[in-house]
Amino acid sequence: MVRVRFAPSPTGFLHIGGVRTALFNWLFARHEKGAFILRIEDTDRARSQDTYLGQILEDLKWLGLNWDEGPYFQSKRSSLYREQAQKLLKAQKAYTEGAAIILKVPRHDFEFTDLIRGKIKFSAGSFKDQVLIKSDGTPTYNFACCLDDHDMRISHVIRGEDHISNTPKQLAIYEALGFAIPEFAHIPLIVASDRSRLSKRKGAMPVSYYRDQGYLPEALFNFLALLGWSPGANREVLSQEETVKEFTLERVLKTAAYFNPEKLEWMNGRYIQQLSAEQLLERVSPFLLERGYIKQGYDKEKASEIIQLLKMRIKKLSEFAEQAAFFFEEKIKFTPEAKEFLLKEQKNKDIFNKLIASLKKTDSFDTERAETACRQLIANEGIRAGELIHPVRVALTGKRVGPGLFELMSVLGREKVLKRLTETLKLMGQ
Repeated sequence: MVRVRFAPSPTGFLHIGGVRTALFNWLFARHEKGAFILRIEDTDRARSQDTYLGQILEDLKWLGLNWDEGPYFQSKRSSLYREQAQKLLKAQKAYTEGAAIILKVPRHDFEFTDLIRGKIKFSAGSFKDQVLIKSDGTPTYNFACCLDDHDMRISHVIRGEDHISNTPKQLAIYEALGFAIPEFAHIPLIVASDRSRLSKRKGAMPVSYYRDQGYLPEALFNFLALLGWSPGANREVLSQEETVKEFTLERVLKTAAYFNPEKLEWMNGRYIQQLSAEQLLERVSPFLLERGYIKQGYDKEKASEIIQLLKMRIKKLSEFAEQAAFFFEEKIKFTPEAKEFLLKEQKNKDIFNKLIASLKKTDSFDTERAETACRQLIANEGIRAGELIHPVRVALTGKRVGPGLFELMSVLGREKVLKRLTETLKLMGQ
């Protein structure tokens, strides 16, 4: 049975590289109908914090990376490490140096077949004897890792290529203990789109940052799956089920994976557009509540209308509150560009006065009636459609760019439309 593990250290938040490793392990386990095990490598007592641990668990759950076993904690397995180190001492395969226990590394070549990269060989003497137990009594990373992987019956170790140099050291430990060696698969590292090292400025942010910015977990899941893996046929937007079905280690790339923030935004926008207004409202409401635009018990039908009007224009949930501000704020805040546009055309005053008079005569108000009133005025005045549509949209939103005017007028409602047109007339009269 396939058994894989993800083993984060709670000495910091979970970043893009770490969560991509977790995802590849999870996908392989689900594709092979195996087990995904969560192990917490918390032997660094000074730097490990419960805050980091809690956030790591929350991030994995948010992305849907549910684990089958664990979390297991290395800090609770100290007796296993001490016991195995003592066995190696008694077998004269290790020696002490002060309070530390050190493995005698055999002077022969170490070779393994990586499931992604093929055969990899390390010549004899390419690394020195390995510390197993440090002088403070804690195990080293490589020793604890080997013992845990054996004890947890890990069949495949899937991790970043930066761990290739650790593999021969672990092979030496497996050999000394007489343990079966798991399969290894080293996945490509993630770099910035300009091939430089991934940094905070270029996307190396905690997973929680992307959640707080309004990325959907299914979009981030999809995006991360494509960082170093390809389903073929130039497919990019895949559901979780499709990704599980298609995922194999044979399709994992050997070359570096490029993190492209613009592509992530595009993909997130695609997922947002696929949601119904009701589904999107559920995702967006925390951002609107935070801004004070809505309160508990708000009018969900009206909020859904606003969302439906704007959802094709947003790429992140956090953008919605900004894009929709003019629906919720009483006083319009004109951008400098929009204000200049309004004031430079004197005929806007005449158009607004006549549109106000026309709208006051309508007995009801919806998209069709709003359009009819505007189209009739355009025809009567002999002007181009844009000469009415653009300034009226600015008056209603404070921006040069926005949703379709007639749908916008309908969602705002006649009273609010009339009020904003009247207030804009006052501004133009100054």
